[in-house]
Amino acid sequence: MKQALILGLGGLMLAGVLPLVANAGDAENGRKVASMCRTCHGLDGYAQIPIAPHIGGEPTAYLEAQLIAFKTGQREHEMMSIVTAGLSVQQIADVSAWYGAHQARATLPEGVNAEDAPQNCVSCHGADGISVLLDAPNLTGETNIYIDTQLKAFKRGNRQHEIMSDVAAALSDTEIREVADWYAAVTLEILPPEE
Repeated sequence: MKQALILGLGGLMLAGVLPLVANAGDAENGRKVASMCRTCHGLDGYAQIPIAPHIGGEPTAYLEAQLIAFKTGQREHEMMSIVTAGLSVQQIADVSAWYGAHQARATLPEGVNAEDAPQNCVSCHGADGISVLLDAPNLTGETNIYIDTQLKAFKRGNRQHEIMSDVAAALSDTEIREVADWYAAVTLEILPPEE
């Protein structure tokens, strides 16, 4: 998966969409960029509205890849496509570093066993919703509306992903809601970057 991301970004660079050299992200500069993200995602990455994902503590590489996908039109969203169009590749790297520097912690509800987590999801997203892969998002504490919407977008082909499209296509709407309810019930805590 990581190789596919690197190859995809490399292809964009060769096509002239992105500069050939991007500096590593600077989290402190990213904090400044995050001021425009705070209305939906919060300055710490804890979403302020139910249709926006929590992004604090997400893997930096995942965040950067998603922002580049919005910027290049590979992924479309009425707000994110506009926001990313105005960001430089360096600003994307910086804001990704800022949110990625946070730490996401998950707590399963009282009396709930990790073994009961949706089995189609745990190998990438973990039983508690903390991603076990660098290119998969955390699902901890996302609203069930958000998770349901994203899974149905994969199922219907509105979003494309080499793994998620097939996984979602095999799920019924009832199973999608069960997955959404599972991860929505997990408590998310986002801790600030370490000094």
